[in-house]
Amino acid sequence: MLCVWWNFKGILHYELLPSNQTITSAVYSAQLERLAQALREKEPALINRKGVILHHDNARPHTARITAEKLCHLEWEVLPQPAYSPDIAPSDYHLFRSLQNFLLGKKFNNEECLKNALTEFFASKSQEFYSRGIKMLPERWAQVVENNGNYIVD
Repeated sequence: MLCVWWNFKGILHYELLPSNQTITSAVYSAQLERLAQALREKEPALINRKGVILHHDNARPHTARITAEKLCHLEWEVLPQPAYSPDIAPSDYHLFRSLQNFLLGKKFNNEECLKNALTEFFASKSQEFYSRGIKMLPERWAQVVENNGNYIVD
């Protein structure tokens, strides 16, 4: 499973979990702590002045008490996300769609080869690519409202 966090500039942090590992609130909270460390290194102004606004879906590990406590401790704001709405998650409608096209037909001999390909893909995308994906979010939300909450079909 690929877990990735990004902003207008690019990839902040990503992790490729072992195939037998599931995301629990404890795993997710630990990931958030590693993300916070990556932010301190890559975007200190964001941590120190502006504050972090996190957008994630409503999966149980994301809404669990342990996660809520971690987010409170980190002093991060969470952008609301309607339940069962992958069509308004920038990772789903923008980043992963492009990644899927990049990976199409490729085979990897081991996890290290896959990690190298992911690093190559993330580095190949411009800042404009990442910015465009996030800037599309208000438009996607408006489409959901116009569709009376039904999924957006691209």
